[in-house]
Amino acid sequence: MGRTARVLDGSAIERSLARIAHEILERNKGPRGIALVGIQTRGVPLARRLAQKLGAIEPPAPPVGVLDINLYRDDLSRIAEHPVLRATEIPFELDEATVVLVDDVLYTGRTVRAALDALMDLGRPRVIQLAVLVDRGHRELPVRADFVGKNLPTSPAERVDVRLAETDRGEDEVVIVQETGA
Repeated sequence: MGRTARVLDGSAIERSLARIAHEILERNKGPRGIALVGIQTRGVPLARRLAQKLGAIEPPAPPVGVLDINLYRDDLSRIAEHPVLRATEIPFELDEATVVLVDDVLYTGRTVRAALDALMDLGRPRVIQLAVLVDRGHRELPVRADFVGKNLPTSPAERVDVRLAETDRGEDEVVIVQETGA
């Protein structure tokens, strides 16, 4: 597996999400018209946590949708012969909404591009903003996050793993894994 180094623990993740929630409300002048869409897999629990924090600051909590981007990926043929398809559930009207797209790690920008394509097939939001827990750089596409929990410069020989209780059955943490042989 390689060496790992913890860069965020559970309380640091929660503080980052609280700060992002305040930034979302400030940028959008309150909660009106905001909806969150989490990108499968780890973007979904992060979006739900953000919605709770937003609702605690200025009720009510915004609606949360779930977006599967597997069929929109430009590397689909390279990653799996039979991709795992998960549910896309958008329980609100996208047209004219302020959508905050939520993901765990921003790296090349390709996941965000796929998510934008998937969202636009479902409706026409007024504006789409991007919130990520970690921005690690190394962009291949011109994508920039509007809200970032932590900027984490990494090398291509490293991997950033976000581990959440909801998806990974352990404690919340963000670790950098140094790939062996790199």
